[in-house]
Amino acid sequence: MSENDFRPGPAGGYQPPQQTYPYYAQPQPAPAAQVLAPPPPRKKGKRVAALVSATAVAAALVGGVGGAAIVGLEGGSSSASSTAPTATTVAGSTNTDVSAVAAKVLPSVVQVNVTTRQGEAIGSGVILSSDGKILTNAHVVSGAAGDVTITLSDGTKYQASVLGSDTAADIAVLQAKGASGLTAATLGDSSRLQVGQQVVAIGSPAGLQNTVTSGIISALNRQLSDIGTGDQQQSSPFDQTANQAGNSPSYTAIQTDAAINQGNSGGALVDMAGQVIGINSALYSPSSSAGSVGIGFSIPINDAKTIVSQIENS
Repeated sequence: MSENDFRPGPAGGYQPPQQTYPYYAQPQPAPAAQVLAPPPPRKKGKRVAALVSATAVAAALVGGVGGAAIVGLEGGSSSASSTAPTATTVAGSTNTDVSAVAAKVLPSVVQVNVTTRQGEAIGSGVILSSDGKILTNAHVVSGAAGDVTITLSDGTKYQASVLGSDTAADIAVLQAKGASGLTAATLGDSSRLQVGQQVVAIGSPAGLQNTVTSGIISALNRQLSDIGTGDQQQSSPFDQTANQAGNSPSYTAIQTDAAINQGNSGGALVDMAGQVIGINSALYSPSSSAGSVGIGFSIPINDAKTIVSQIENS
């Protein structure tokens, strides 16, 4: 089934402050008649504990920034106090600040609303060009009655037409009408991915636009058509099962444990440099009514690029 379509009803989708240490002057000798003992050094235990606590809170809020500082302080190293952690950016592949990745990619991910004979479906899409070319899943726009509506991260809406789709690859391309100045996503290279690599998923699960989740790549080269038997099936549109005849896309997927639910379909899976490396397309669920259980699937962006090129040139 595809995890990422949602319609109402049963079918359901800072940096830590630098620590300073007091400077103590050398005690001066008192007159011969009275020699004063040097004052005892000030205790730093409470200050260190407070800083560790604040750093731990910051790490929880921004996805791990500051962890090294905690280790340094607990180890008693004075160098930790003189070198506070700096804010990470999306420039390097080692960045672990999810908030920075989200800030870069959110403007390039849209919500896709589709009206069909079965009701309304909600998915996501990735902006490919400033004039409104959108990449999404074929199942998101399957059965669309007329134009679809796309909503930018800032709430701006456009009507869009379906330029073409490939149901086997589960890729479709939309064109927003009258759009200009949109923020195109940066596409990465899915051939360089590694198991265990941190990733971020962005989309509109259950119509909750601008939702960000994070996780890792759990596996590569999963054959989607081989997944789901009996009552444990892959999620697909309108509460159908993906292993029904004629309803099963066939592609090799990226498996991730980043939370993906109905409505994430067509949204971005990105690396920590903010580059789109996959298009979220399906989840594995114990039952058709269950949500994410930490097994999601994305179409590698290199495969998506090939299909987009074929659609554009057809």
